Amino acid sequence: MLRRLLAAAILSLAALNCFAQYPSRALRLIVPFPPGGATDVLARVVADELSKRLGQPVVVDNRPGAGANLGAQLAARAAPDGYTLLIAPTSIYAIAMTLYREPGYDLARDFAPVSLVANVPHVLVAHPSLGVHRVEELVALARAKRNGLSVASQGTGTVSHLEAEMLQHMAHIELLHVPYKGSAPAMVDLLAGRVHVMFDSIASALPQIKAGKLVALAVTTPARSPLLPAVPTVAESLLDYRAESMLGILVPLRTPFAVIERLNREVVAIINESKTRQALIERGFEPRSSSPEDYAERIRADIGAWAKIVRASGAIVE
Repeated sequence: MLRRLLAAAILSLAALNCFAQYPSRALRLIVPFPPGGATDVLARVVADELSKRLGQPVVVDNRPGAGANLGAQLAARAAPDGYTLLIAPTSIYAIAMTLYREPGYDLARDFAPVSLVANVPHVLVAHPSLGVHRVEELVALARAKRNGLSVASQGTGTVSHLEAEMLQHMAHIELLHVPYKGSAPAMVDLLAGRVHVMFDSIASALPQIKAGKLVALAVTTPARSPLLPAVPTVAESLLDYRAESMLGILVPLRTPFAVIERLNREVVAIINESKTRQALIERGFEPRSSSPEDYAERIRADIGAWAKIVRASGAIVE
């Protein structure tokens, strides 16, 4: 028994020494979407700055699929050592808990929160050939065509999917849902006119709106966006319509709290640095940061809020 206790003490000291030197090698930041979308853009900003602050490379690992659940499953199975991080959209930490019967991971059992990083305001955009400029016009056209209009999304179960479901439910219309593996491939087909409308992040859609390649119909936030001040909110047409798409950093559960504290400290510093904040705002993000505890509280609140939307829409994914 004495030998076992001594061995356990040695292992504990070795573990403490290991985490005292954290990080001693490259980190991986899993992005559950393809390159080019808003989540990927934000992840690369965070990864670059985090690498400078930690003194180790932070490698962005794009793992799209299953409405972002594929990346979440991969992160959930990673070692809880602080070397695997997940940039988690609302679809992972809130929507999937109600929408999917078996998302492939359990939020409470598999993940620990680090910090929020940003809100990603969304905008409803249409291909110019559709000839609509406001939500009311889209609703009228959808009723006339009766399921003849298609709406792209970043994937089944993502915020953009549920935003479309909420629009259909509140406006009493039907749209053909066309899911993609992220914003970038959906945008390609929208620009080509192969799909008609899409809820996308302002960060992703803004260049196409400015170039006149897409028409901005409305933003999903409670107030108009300073980047699109002439574009109304969806709520100006449909009362009580509101959708926010938060992004945060999660790590596998049982990651040592000292490591979580270190990561939180660095992420908060990155988000609050004035140059980084301004760069994110100019790209269409609303920078946010938080303690792990505040992020956990936000997760609980968002699960409840999105559960109501999922139930109202009737959408369930097996």
